[in-house]
Amino acid sequence: MDNSATDHAIVATGLTKAFGNFVAVDHIDFEVRRGQIFGFLGPNGSGKTTTIRMLLGLLHPSSGMAMVLGIDIARHPERVRPQLGYMSQRFSLYNDLTVIENLRFFGRAYGLHGPLLRERIDFALQMADLAGRERQRAKQLAGGWRQRLALGTAIMHNPALVFLDEPTAGVDPLSRRKFWELLYRLAGAGMTVFVTTHYMDEAEHCNQLAFIHNGHIIATGTPTAIKEKMMHGQVLEVAPSDPGRAVTILRTAQSQGRLVADEIALYGLLVHIIGPDLYGQREPIAVLLRDSGVDPGTITPISPSLEDVFIANVR
Repeated sequence: MDNSATDHAIVATGLTKAFGNFVAVDHIDFEVRRGQIFGFLGPNGSGKTTTIRMLLGLLHPSSGMAMVLGIDIARHPERVRPQLGYMSQRFSLYNDLTVIENLRFFGRAYGLHGPLLRERIDFALQMADLAGRERQRAKQLAGGWRQRLALGTAIMHNPALVFLDEPTAGVDPLSRRKFWELLYRLAGAGMTVFVTTHYMDEAEHCNQLAFIHNGHIIATGTPTAIKEKMMHGQVLEVAPSDPGRAVTILRTAQSQGRLVADEIALYGLLVHIIGPDLYGQREPIAVLLRDSGVDPGTITPISPSLEDVFIANVR
């Protein structure tokens, strides 16, 4: 037996989807090992959802192929779908149904009945920490609870592979962290988790990653390997008194050749400067900001984040 069929949940080769003259996904290659949390990262419109729809057998590739759980998803989607779970960006719940009614409905839709259905409902309630909320309507739940309920409905049938499309969009940071704890537990129990996100900080939680930009895969590997391979410069973190104005000043200096940098980006109240040999430019940068009326605060060399890496490679 081909090891890829046993070791890998997904093997995509030259996978492509075009809509007329627009190529949404352009000859991408990647592999997802079973039992991993695989992060598929990129900005909105980069091709993440289109890729998921092909892997679910909902869109037929224009060219290339994808083996999902050892089966060609384009040729035999009916063989694979019972083993797949899917949680969409919009949390596909029935708002007027209660928590337990949603779980029961989705369980029956997956063909569960009797003791097995009750067992899976109990599992979902415990997994999502929803015990005690069974009679609440879905529309009454806060965002983090709705998110957990949506995950519970997606895995009622205990799929081998679950797709989560932007599952933490619009959810508060504490709920995001608790959600990722759930994903660790699922992967630890053997489920393969394929998650798309544009939150680069979440990518650090994944076993393997693929970065997609404008339909092209630009990097694959572990978070550490991607940073080592794709980051060819240094990063300075600046904590100025006026971050927005500091970015404007630094970008102007960059355009005039007074600051050698590849990228200058705002990170909340901080500014990241990415480029070659930046550590020796700390004092000139401080002087530049002071002369323009901005207190530079601290200027600290830091290890690059995945967001730094992504920004540095999509210019």
